[in-house]
Amino acid sequence: MATRNIQIVGTGQLLELSRRLKSAGGPRLKANFTRRIRRAAEPLRNDMQSTIRALPIRPDARKPGSRGGPSPTTRPLRATIAQAVSIQIRTGVMPGARIYVDRAKLPPDLKRMPKAMNRESGRIRHMVYGNKKRWHNNWTTPLWWEKTTTKHQPRMRAEVARVLSDVRNSLS
Repeated sequence: MATRNIQIVGTGQLLELSRRLKSAGGPRLKANFTRRIRRAAEPLRNDMQSTIRALPIRPDARKPGSRGGPSPTTRPLRATIAQAVSIQIRTGVMPGARIYVDRAKLPPDLKRMPKAMNRESGRIRHMVYGNKKRWHNNWTTPLWWEKTTTKHQPRMRAEVARVLSDVRNSLS
């Protein structure tokens, strides 16, 4: 996962609703609940993906006489990470919605990159072409994940509250 888990949950209400959904035995109702929660979380995921794609990454200035060159890989870093942003909806023991970077969708050499890109300092420190004796710094916007998530929290809370009240009304 890219960073700390930031979850939007109303634990007490969602647990009560989950129990009532089980007792009502309505798979259609549960599917509707899950679909609506996912739909409420999709704008955050889409904004997260566009934020990652537009994230500025700038290198340290080169020293005079130092060499440079093209990347040894052709895959785009930010687009690869943006594709790995996923939504998880849970209705069981810990109900809620979660937006996260699915590390299983990332290539092996990029599994730790989302966390590195979200550091408080904004520094991404990496080896130069795999040489463990040569390191280089790149800089990005610090804590972009938290900033994007915080911007969406009021809307997400309102959406989830509306879905909960709609489902609660249909159960009674």
